[in-house]
Formats: sequence, C-alpha cells, structure tokens
Amino acid sequence: MTGRLVLFIFSILSIAASAQESFDSLRSIYVQEFPERFSVWPVLKQRNLYFSLRDEQRTTERIRYATNNSFTFGFGAYLFDLVLEATFAIPLSEQSKEIYGESDARDLQINMLAKKFTADVYYQKYKGFYIDDKSLEIPAGTPYPQRPDISTRNTGVGGIYVLNNRRFSLRSAFNYTDRQLRSMGSVLIGGSLNLLKVSADTAIVSTRPPGDPTGSGFVLVNNTTLALSAGYTHTVVYKDFFLNGTLAAGPGNHWIRYENPGHVQYDDMRNLITSMRLGIGYNSDRIFGGVGYSIQSRSFKFDAVRLTSTTSLFRVVVGYRFNKIGILKKRAVDFIPSGI
Repeated sequence: MTGRLVLFIFSILSIAASAQESFDSLRSIYVQEFPERFSVWPVLKQRNLYFSLRDEQRTTERIRYATNNSFTFGFGAYLFDLVLEATFAIPLSEQSKEIYGESDARDLQINMLAKKFTADVYYQKYKGFYIDDKSLEIPAGTPYPQRPDISTRNTGVGGIYVLNNRRFSLRSAFNYTDRQLRSMGSVLIGGSLNLLKVSADTAIVSTRPPGDPTGSGFVLVNNTTLALSAGYTHTVVYKDFFLNGTLAAGPGNHWIRYENPGHVQYDDMRNLITSMRLGIGYNSDRIFGGVGYSIQSRSFKFDAVRLTSTTSLFRVVVGYRFNKIGILKKRAVDFIPSGI
C-alpha cells in the first residue's frame, strides 16, 4: 500500500509538471529550459523552527524558544523530471550541546515548483528547546535554560500561482531546473493551511516569577491558520549571475485552543501573515549554484499573551548539468505500471 501511495504521489507531480511542457516561443526568450539534461549537486542546509512569547501590552521582554539544530549535508539530483535530495545531520560539538542542549528533529517536506505554480506539503516535529529570555543575563559560556520536554508540531499545505509565468521562472532561483535569461518579475497569489501545536509537561513559561504578565501557566496551545496571500517576486540577471527577492503577505484567520492546568479555552483572531524568500547565485548553461534563504512567520494572541512562530530554511547548492542518456531520458510517470 505504501509503495503504491508513493508511486501515485510521484505520478501526480510528474503529470502536473509535464502538462506544462509544450513549447512556448515567448517563454524561450526569457527562460531557458533543459529537457535533455539532468543535474546533480551537493547541498548544505539548515532548517529551523522557533517561537517567542511576549505579554500583549509589551510591558516585559520577550522569551524566545529555539532548537539546537545542526546543519545537514548531502546530495541532490534532478532526474526523471523530479527533484530528489537526501541529507544527513552534521554532528554538534560537545560545547554546543552543553550550552544549548540537544534537540530531536523530524522533517518531511514535498515541494513542487512547476512553470505556473508552486506547491508545498510539510510535516515538522521538534523536541527539546533552549530558552533565550531577554529579562535574564546569561554570562558567555554559561548554559542557557533548557526544556527537553517542550515539543512543537508544524504541519500544513500551501500553494502559489505565478501570473507572469511566460516570462518569469520562480524555480530558476531556487531549484535551478530553469535558467532566467532576462531580468523579470511576477505578481504572485496563493493560499495556505497551517496547524501548529506547542506542548510541554509543565508550564511552558518557566523563567518568570509568579504574577509576570507573560507567565500565563499554559501547557499546550493548538493554532490552525487559514490564509490568503498576494505578493511580488523579481529576478535581476547580470550575465550568468542572478539575485531574486520574493515577498508575500495576506490576511489569516487563527483558531486557537489552549490548556492551562485544569481547563481548556478557545479563541480566534485575524491578522497579517508574511513570508519572504531571497536567492543569489550563478546559473549558466552547465554550472549552477547559489545561496537561498526563506522565512515565514505567524503571530496570534491568547490569554493576554502573543505567540509568534517562525520557520526558516538556509540552503547552499553547487551543481552541474549532464546530457541525458538511456534510461535517464524517461520521466517518473513512465515508470508507473498501468492500472495503478
């Protein structure tokens, strides 16, 4: 059953991508595609999720909860019209573990960057946080307060439609399957659904004295966010070098459930959701590489406290395109047995 499900997912992604492969003479002036080539690359990246708390009136300093995540290193390839990456964690130093503690991270993400749209499905689970409380002075080299019992679970789906898709390629700046030939940009429209859970064995705010406005005593909060967004992306091209900036924002509705010892409460609110991507690099006929950074934040209020969650990804890639030969000329959809 699992194997069939994986094949089904790959087939849907491949069919959706291949449906956009018809030749476009206008697009060929602005964007170079590589249907006869496959590419491979080493990749270094770091994915983070952290959250911060502050009283609604901002009378006290914020408290930031962060994981001690290592960088991961591995390899990726663009084969059979699919982007595949496998990375492994780089071990943390003993000094880092002593000061910031250890975090357990589980991350599963499926991204699709087609000509006209992007789609993301993700699941992230982190356990073990250290506390950066701005009301406390931590001497250099001294361990931060650590909470191995705090865990977060972040799941969701999202999509973006590229309006100017005949002249602009968003994927050229982030997974390098295309090459932007001329400076160009596009308006973006999109939407997302996100579910965030933060939980602990005891009160999450543990570094403040009784009566502090940030110390509400909650041990669990669930937030479901439905958001729409609009934005703009632009790539500046100089010879084989490029610089891309993407910014999107829009209204989001939050449905909140939180638990204090002995009782459960509900709330809802609306505010602005923002996301940003930056990419810079080199993209020639054969060689490509660059640095990418993306960040998205969501903020909501409950029980006179504001919680802001932030996810980010830092990624460095250097790769090369080779001519396809033999079986490498096939697409993923060609491997799907008929009848599945």
